[in-house]
Amino acid sequence: MPTQVEFTFFGDLLTLLRRPHQDGSLVYPLQDTPAVKDAIEACGIPHTEVDLLVCDQVSIDWTYRLGGGEQVLVYPPGYPVAIAQAQHLAACPSSARFILDVHLGKLASKLRLLGFDCLYRNDYDDREIVDIALQDERIILTADRGILKHRDVFRGLLIRSRMVDRQVDEVLKRFHLYAQVKPFSRCVACNGLLAEVSKDEIVDRLLPGTARTYLHFHQCQECGKLYWRGAHFNHLSPWLQQIGAEIEK
Repeated sequence: MPTQVEFTFFGDLLTLLRRPHQDGSLVYPLQDTPAVKDAIEACGIPHTEVDLLVCDQVSIDWTYRLGGGEQVLVYPPGYPVAIAQAQHLAACPSSARFILDVHLGKLASKLRLLGFDCLYRNDYDDREIVDIALQDERIILTADRGILKHRDVFRGLLIRSRMVDRQVDEVLKRFHLYAQVKPFSRCVACNGLLAEVSKDEIVDRLLPGTARTYLHFHQCQECGKLYWRGAHFNHLSPWLQQIGAEIEK
């Protein structure tokens, strides 16, 4: 009886393998009949990073149990492959709501700036993140692949880059979110929604120079923080123009 399975990984999944393989192929020794999910995660790849599994030319899901002798092809989201009756495992959400781990505070701020609902605290532990994601149907964004291997995690993304603007690109591209970008509609500090506020209502909170220079203001409906298009907005303009160019595409 065969006691091993041959996996072939495609695209950026190769960079996640515990042991580098130039062509993405490796032989996985079996003990009993493990679920294909457990075997793939043992190779170093969280299940959230996989969209399509093909076993002996048939699309399978995570419940498939390996018996030995199979050849399994493992594809990431967006990888071009044509197969009949494909079972896509990484469904794209209709609306994006996120929870981020403690290492991704800057990413949380940038995504909020683009209008996305992001929960973030620098004291979340892994169990809290998983529980909140389940309760609120949020997507987990993390740089820790261990969180994404949890059996209760259904939607998530392993952030690869250490550069925050590239991290934003990873999220927008993976979940096809460019059309949902709404800059300056959400509070960067607390995640609340912004609403336009009359200058007369908040003029006593403004510095004299700000009161003289600016006419239009928004206020967070949760924490009361004020926003206006000052020097910080000019600094962000080139980055927002790049986002706009992707939206046009």
